[in-house]
Amino acid sequence: MLVNTYSKRIFNMAYQFAGSYQEAEDLTQDIFLKLYNSLSKYDFKRNFPAWLLTLARNYLIDQYRRTKWEKKTRDDFNDHYLPSEAFENPEEGVVKEENKRTIWQGINNLTSEIRMAVILRDIQEKQYEEIAEIMSLPLGTVKSRINRGRLQLAKILKEKKERRNEM
Repeated sequence: MLVNTYSKRIFNMAYQFAGSYQEAEDLTQDIFLKLYNSLSKYDFKRNFPAWLLTLARNYLIDQYRRTKWEKKTRDDFNDHYLPSEAFENPEEGVVKEENKRTIWQGINNLTSEIRMAVILRDIQEKQYEEIAEIMSLPLGTVKSRINRGRLQLAKILKEKKERRNEM
């Protein structure tokens, strides 16, 4: 029942963090094994989805630190995460798709803590309070990390736009 209820959410988090469908599948399976082994430690006073997402987040960060994943481009990312629109002007569509790739490249260049906060807020559209609970951080720290991540991404997009305008 837990796998059916939460697997899509955990997979999305793993995919956004790892950037590879196959890695995300493996990580999702590992997270549910860890969940199974950790259920005896669950405090029933806590919000279960937040506890599960915290467990998943911590596992993903630990895996990242252990394996030192290479920064990857997001050529294979699913448009579900950053939706595409139909464009009358094909050139406009190309620019939008290029911006998506640039955003994902920028997200990959963020530190794991900032990346997770940005993904939870701007991709998964979680509330700040929920992110603070998932990440076990004070609300101000979460807001600061999201702001720093957004500023770094804005700088990357601005530089890319300037380079495109020079051509």
